Amino acid sequence: MSDKIKAFFSAASANPMETIQTIVERIILYSRYVLVVFYIGLAFALFVYAISFIFEVLHVAELALYPSTRPEGSFNMIMPILELIDGALVSGLIVMVMLSSYENFVGRFGDEALDDSPEWLRRLDPGSLKVKVATALLTISAVKLLQVFMDREQFSDGDIFWKVMIHLVFILSAVVLALLDRITSYGHTKSAPKDTH
Repeated sequence: MSDKIKAFFSAASANPMETIQTIVERIILYSRYVLVVFYIGLAFALFVYAISFIFEVLHVAELALYPSTRPEGSFNMIMPILELIDGALVSGLIVMVMLSSYENFVGRFGDEALDDSPEWLRRLDPGSLKVKVATALLTISAVKLLQVFMDREQFSDGDIFWKVMIHLVFILSAVVLALLDRITSYGHTKSAPKDTH
């Protein structure tokens, strides 16, 4: 039996409650590594989404080279391009959530990894991440709403009303989260000890 194991059992017999507390704390602390499964799953989903995006780009190229004739005799490339923009925004949101969540909740990236990382990665705390996610969702919602207005005849007035209302809810959520983040960061700055040197 090694010295560390002997020391552990002697400490456990001396103060069992403190030993149980230490074990529970370590279980809770190391359980954060379970989040890695979710981030790897998101990375895999991003890879699958990238494959579907390539097929979408090929479809747009096909529409540009061989435009389909609509009943009104017009063809618009804006809608397929908006679909591609929407895909790019969703992909950026996935990357932002993966990187910043790992940095905030699991562990710091190593120096070698940081050499190739985005500049904003170190500046995002959980509050800022919520604001960034809300802003990204707001942008995606705006693109979806633009698609609705570009293809107005496909939607009823009730559908458009509810889509606009949902977009307004996204706007309100983003504003509230930004205000809360500003208030929280202001409180931390105000309560931080001042340097007397």
